[in-house]
Amino acid sequence: MIMNLYFIHCGYYDEEISDGIYEFHVNLPVAAETLEEAKRKVRLEPSFAKKKMHIDGIQEVKTVSGYRIDLTPDAQQNEQTQITNHLHRDL
Repeated sequence: MIMNLYFIHCGYYDEEISDGIYEFHVNLPVAAETLEEAKRKVRLEPSFAKKKMHIDGIQEVKTVSGYRIDLTPDAQQNEQTQITNHLHRDL
């Protein structure tokens, strides 16, 4: 089983902000074997349903700056996503 890294660009309208007139966007990372599986997985994300998101685009990431992306299972993570944010105001 070879897993691929996908960034799924999702759009949504937030009724709490500007009465939902503006579309907001977020990129959700997903590990999946295929594009179709990635689409299914992102639709199961709680935030996707809560914000009534839709998919605007998908990127499959194979290499970055000459480095190949190899996803390996980590049983301790229990299928969780861990992202470290570095806020611009802290840099």
